[in-house]
Amino acid sequence: MSIGDAQAFWVVAPGRGEIKSQPLRTPLPGELLIRTLASAISRGSESLVFRGEVPESEWLRMRCPFQEGDFPGPVKYGYSTIGIIEDGPAEYLGHRVFCLHPHQDRFVVAQDAVIEVPEDVPDRRATLAANMETAINGIWDAAPGPGDRIAVIGAGVVGCLVGALAARFPEAEVELIDIDRSREGVAMALGCGFATPQQARGEADSVFHASATADGLQTAIAISALEATIIEMSWYGTSTVPLALGGAFHSRRLTLRASQVGSVPAGRQRRWSARRRLALALSLLRDPVFEVLLTGESPFSDLPELMPRIAGSPAGTLCHTIRYD
Repeated sequence: MSIGDAQAFWVVAPGRGEIKSQPLRTPLPGELLIRTLASAISRGSESLVFRGEVPESEWLRMRCPFQEGDFPGPVKYGYSTIGIIEDGPAEYLGHRVFCLHPHQDRFVVAQDAVIEVPEDVPDRRATLAANMETAINGIWDAAPGPGDRIAVIGAGVVGCLVGALAARFPEAEVELIDIDRSREGVAMALGCGFATPQQARGEADSVFHASATADGLQTAIAISALEATIIEMSWYGTSTVPLALGGAFHSRRLTLRASQVGSVPAGRQRRWSARRRLALALSLLRDPVFEVLLTGESPFSDLPELMPRIAGSPAGTLCHTIRYD
């Protein structure tokens, strides 16, 4: 039975989005009706989806939970939503939850598709949970330790979260590297040093690359110490990335390793489920320092006009959130 219409954001064609109405059905036993409070735009994967730059070979792997439609469009895509439970079992009503759901004002999902948000994590900060999961996976993949020299290239949301987590290792020397000098204040707030690529310190024990540029990845190779590991956290979509591998890459016996949030690293899968990892991400967001990553907010109705700006020229933007009034 329908209980009215929901409003959802769709990429109707590369570079063009619309808010569309769609019927909302009554929850079945074991399901919940969620009213959305806030969602966040991913400048990485959502921008690639919006521009139609998901390669056909990745159409299946890039599907997100509760996606509707197919790449390159029309497609309903997104995965960082905070909402409040309005219908379902009595013990769930009124609880704030996180869900990997596209931008939509109300939706119905199974009970096990949501996880409760800690009381002391505000709505907007909680939308960082999906990116925090990515950062946790990157840290697990690199396994840095106390006292390490750690470089993070690309001071976007994921890079900043990786830097913040790495800076918590005792005596670790963490440097956040970006071409945008305005990121220095953010780096300092998160407990990291800051440098432009030209100023970056060499001999890094662990390097995380999150700039999604060939120049950034080349910098990662240049500053790595002997037998260091470079964790590639960027996703390039249909872009080809040229690299000069004739120099330090071979002589320093470097390792270039991809990190992707779609699965928990193999060494932890027997102990860590994706749900346990998400609970950790939300718990880490209790720290108010992460407010520095929230750089803009817009009403849901503005999404069709906002997405072309975020996906095309996002200068100054870290995490832009959407409010549902």
